Amino acid sequence: MNTRSIFQKDTVPFAFYLTTLLAVTLLGDAALHYVGLAAIGRWLGIPGLLLILLSLAYSARKRQLLKQGSPAKYLRFHEYVAWLGSVMVLLHAGIHFGAVLPWFAALAMVTTVASGLVGKFLLRRARETSRSRVDSLMASGVRSPEEVEQMLFSDAVAVEYMSRWRSIHFPITAAFAILTVGHLVSTFLFWGWR
Repeated sequence: MNTRSIFQKDTVPFAFYLTTLLAVTLLGDAALHYVGLAAIGRWLGIPGLLLILLSLAYSARKRQLLKQGSPAKYLRFHEYVAWLGSVMVLLHAGIHFGAVLPWFAALAMVTTVASGLVGKFLLRRARETSRSRVDSLMASGVRSPEEVEQMLFSDAVAVEYMSRWRSIHFPITAAFAILTVGHLVSTFLFWGWR
């Protein structure tokens, strides 16, 4: 029987991917500063945003606005392209504290990525792990559904809360979009790039 909890099996990979995103960003920003190319980061926001917008093809396919292609392939494309775009946008934000609006947009983007990772790792794997553990317990001689439910109560609670991630992911994404548009408008209003 697999005795690893949902936390061990599903939360650790989630934390790894999110930590990797932040580590790549910090190392990339440090490398740009080290080689004297920090100004490049200022321009990475544009291709980063374009990649994030391109990743929305998954949403279009899911809603059948795009008819061709496998939804699973669109999902993988969405995950990788949005992750790369997010790194570029975070490199664009850098470790500079010049204005509040861009930082709110960057924070909303990181929160959007985190909520997307909840759907990718935690929810999907938690459901699989929970089903597997129920099957293992039933096969090992625990016959009563009440006994299984009692033994896996914390797993069931975790899966229940994680299953609500879509209702959080969309408003966070909308907030990110609004803050991004605000950042773009303010950038064009106060265009002072050298």
